[in-house]
Amino acid sequence: MSERVKIAVRGMKKSFGPKLVLDGIDLDVREGESLVVIGGSGTGKSVTVKCLMGLMEPDAGSVKIDGAETIGLGAGARFELMRKFGMLFQGAALFDSLPVWENVAFGLIQGRGMARRQAKAIALQKLGAVGLGPEVGELSPAELSGGMQKRVALARAIAAEPEIIIFDEPTTGLDPIMADVINELIVKITHELGVTAISITHDMASTRKIADHVAMIYKGRIIWSGAADTIDRSGNPYVEQFIHGRAEGPIQMEIRAL
Repeated sequence: MSERVKIAVRGMKKSFGPKLVLDGIDLDVREGESLVVIGGSGTGKSVTVKCLMGLMEPDAGSVKIDGAETIGLGAGARFELMRKFGMLFQGAALFDSLPVWENVAFGLIQGRGMARRQAKAIALQKLGAVGLGPEVGELSPAELSGGMQKRVALARAIAAEPEIIIFDEPTTGLDPIMADVINELIVKITHELGVTAISITHDMASTRKIADHVAMIYKGRIIWSGAADTIDRSGNPYVEQFIHGRAEGPIQMEIRAL
């Protein structure tokens, strides 16, 4: 892992109408680091990564990638920036109408204009990297289990050999054994490719497995960050409550009376 900062976020804010979702996010992600952002539902995790990738425009603040400001980029520069990213979507988000290999190769064919034969060869190679044989490439997503769909989605995320991979709730909907298989693959792939990884999750087993560094977001702000092996002695009552799943504590869930 390098000491060079790959992504630097300062004062990032985002509102939707009167609702303030991000209230001044400050975050550094080093090159080759696996950062996991934890927090409950509705705390701003997904909006944070969408703003990082340029899928949403922040209302205020700075997002620098490799030292270059990315806020306010034109369409051409934004397209070039997006080539740095791969993403594993929550729920896999595969195209039902395409065979597995074409799902994996989608960005290569549609985004980069690569010939289908070359793209298919790369897709089958990436499927192999996540433990799936070439025969899987000819199947439709509907023929796959949830765990296999996640692995296909991971193969798609790495197909173009990105510099940065975003993992959006990578283990949601999986049983504990398959979730651990996905976590192991994430660790293996990110280390082999040397990529910078940002994951958002509320799964603490996944966090402990894949994180080098952890940041917790609450009410649109980073309230704690530190090395993954220090999270159990954070001394932060919000972190303590979250990682142990306690109902009692400073985090109060809004529960509407029936």
